[in-house]
Amino acid sequence: MRLNNFWYLIKEGIRGIFLHGFMSFAAVLVTVACLLIVGSFACLVYNVTILVDDLNQTNEILVYVDESLSEAEAKSVGTAINAISNVYNSEYIDRETALAEFIADQGGDEAFSGISASDLRYRFRVVLEDNALMRETVEQIEAIDGVVNIRAAYELAEGFTTIKNVLNIVSVTVITVLLIVSLLIISNTVKLAMYDRRDEIAIMRMVGATNGFIRFPYVIEGFTLGMVGAALAFGLEWLLYNAMLAELDKVDTLNLITFVPFTDLLVPMIITFVAAGLVVGVVGGWTSIRRFMDV
Repeated sequence: MRLNNFWYLIKEGIRGIFLHGFMSFAAVLVTVACLLIVGSFACLVYNVTILVDDLNQTNEILVYVDESLSEAEAKSVGTAINAISNVYNSEYIDRETALAEFIADQGGDEAFSGISASDLRYRFRVVLEDNALMRETVEQIEAIDGVVNIRAAYELAEGFTTIKNVLNIVSVTVITVLLIVSLLIISNTVKLAMYDRRDEIAIMRMVGATNGFIRFPYVIEGFTLGMVGAALAFGLEWLLYNAMLAELDKVDTLNLITFVPFTDLLVPMIITFVAAGLVVGVVGGWTSIRRFMDV
């Protein structure tokens, strides 16, 4: 394609936007609304996922060692625990520390002051990399010589895993539906422009214009609408996210709920919005012209 033809086709694509200004404006608004909802939902899911992961890391496993083992032998059990692939960290707890923690858990009740540290077992506090594999990991720990008992909150770990899975399914569903809605809106806008210019398209076909020459301006039109919508949606998302953080700081003085700053999401959000605008715009423009290509 010659350079002058290339710029001519781009100008034709831009002209098509202003030719149906109201529908183009409506397409951009719908795209902004859909992408804004997609972005907000994605930010929420990302922050909730981080929160769930942090809570999940607090779900620890307590591994009790045979009381007949010496301290050195008990510590060697920790080496075997750390060798398991799903174990993130294991903290050794000697008998004195275990006694202090036990009394503290009972509110410092003096009724337990007569308990001797020798009455307790050496133990390990174990954090897993993936609590969804807790049952399998516990089975591997139980097979280690010297381990006599394990205390694990399976229900809590499975609950966190369920929450993450539900969030992932819902987020994918919502994002897909909203992108399809944006795609249909832009596609219909371009179709309206082509319907008014169907005679022009037919003449171009009859004089030998290639399919690419005819389609290119409409692809440019869809691309421009998608990119404008994506840029506006990204700017609004940034403003709304920061405004939400400011309000959250005023309400949550104890910092019980923490959200990452938008700058941490900057790169993935730019990629997501640009990709969404590109797909919605280009695919909408490309597919909408197909029915007008046969004359």
